[in-house]
Amino acid sequence: MRKRILGIDPGLATVGFGAIDWQQSQTKEQQTRVQMVDFGVIRTSADMEMSQRLCTLFDDLHTVMEDLQPDLVAIEKLFFYRMANTIIVAQARGVLMLVLGQRKLPYVEFAPPQIKQALTNYGKADKSEVQEAVMRELDLDEIPRPDDAADALAVALTASFQL
Repeated sequence: MRKRILGIDPGLATVGFGAIDWQQSQTKEQQTRVQMVDFGVIRTSADMEMSQRLCTLFDDLHTVMEDLQPDLVAIEKLFFYRMANTIIVAQARGVLMLVLGQRKLPYVEFAPPQIKQALTNYGKADKSEVQEAVMRELDLDEIPRPDDAADALAVALTASFQL
């Protein structure tokens, strides 16, 4: 069995995405394998009006979905302490949810401590520990950049651990 999982680190200025292929062997040991497919970011400029930024996210998210053809999307839940920031990111996240609804894609959500726990066995791990775990789990030579893309791969890996 094979699944393509697309991880998303939502934001307004930068949305990170990272796709992995998860495969389970048909042997009685049921071994699993994960492989990185692609990663990157969608950026919007602070110079643009909010409506234009949201339209850019909408269009670019559709393109990412079309290019990567995920079977499952994993999303990092909102986790902010400043209300103004939360509202702005929530608007961008709403666009993401609209795109998923239009494409009828199943999704799962994880809070940052869940992602940290899944990758490092410590729910309060720092960013560098999570990034090193992503690099190790995907057998990469270096940490994916920018950080938002590495975070998205961490979300996708978290989903793969639950399959």
